[in-house]
Amino acid sequence: MGTQYPELSDAHIKFIGQQHIFFVGSAATDGRVNISPKGMDSLRVLGPNRIIWRNMTGSGNETAGHLAEVNRITLMWCGFEKVPMILRAYGTARTLHPRDEEFEGFNTDFPPSPGARQIYDVTIEMVQKSCGYAVPFMDYAGDRDVLKKWAEDKGPDGVQTYWEERNQQTIDGKPTGIIT
Repeated sequence: MGTQYPELSDAHIKFIGQQHIFFVGSAATDGRVNISPKGMDSLRVLGPNRIIWRNMTGSGNETAGHLAEVNRITLMWCGFEKVPMILRAYGTARTLHPRDEEFEGFNTDFPPSPGARQIYDVTIEMVQKSCGYAVPFMDYAGDRDVLKKWAEDKGPDGVQTYWEERNQQTIDGKPTGIIT
């Protein structure tokens, strides 16, 4: 069993800042549990109990649908390169869409990138650290630019159409709130 903390420590925040990937877990009351890898410099620690992350347009939109039904979220980081650690942050999140007044203020915390779909404002209720001794070593070779190029090629109208056609429901048919 790992060690629990009421908030992120300075050491946790430093560890998070060294990671190139994190994972997001969410679930509604029924249906599938979703776990998604995230990268692209899309996360900011705002304090010991607060994180924001920018979600880019993708093939699924599970987190938004799950949070609309059950407001719980888990973020997880694994030390693949040096420190053998798994760090999880458990909490709730507020979903901000580009149409929301606060979205642009948070969006400026990240490098410019087309196709930003949501920003999640996460309130951390508990942090857990475990050993990560079975996590393999993996070398970081760089970020992919495929998603950014895809969104640039689509343009704002094409991304909006994609949301309308592909992102309005989870795989279990739950509404995501992307289009009002």
